Amino acid sequence: MAIERTLSMIKPDAVAAGNAGNILQHFEDNGLRIVACKKTQLSLAQAQAFYAVHAERPFYGELVEFMTEGPIFAQVLEGENAVAAHRAVMGATNPAEADEGTIRKLYAESIGRNACHGSDSLENAANEIAFFFSESELIG
Repeated sequence: MAIERTLSMIKPDAVAAGNAGNILQHFEDNGLRIVACKKTQLSLAQAQAFYAVHAERPFYGELVEFMTEGPIFAQVLEGENAVAAHRAVMGATNPAEADEGTIRKLYAESIGRNACHGSDSLENAANEIAFFFSESELIG
């Protein structure tokens, strides 16, 4: 199996609820190693840039507003098939459809306030990691 890196983000809803530590522990308990982590608050411009791929979708404005309402934790996770493994640990986008024990089943409020973000491909992971972290910040 390939060792990969992926971007993971704990969204403002989960940070505000005090669940960031539990979520980080959940990643580690499921074989993903944290190689970089930072707490930050996205500006409007940063949120718009990060989610530019969704700019034409009807939920874009709400997503950008949500992602700027409070701090987030951005982290780079490493492990075997990290992109797929992380997405499995997160669970379905809609917490009502997420498997028991997944982050979204445990901590998400709704489909829009779903506790976390994860890269959906290796290519996007590389781009998303570079959005938040310089190469020197990746300790691993």
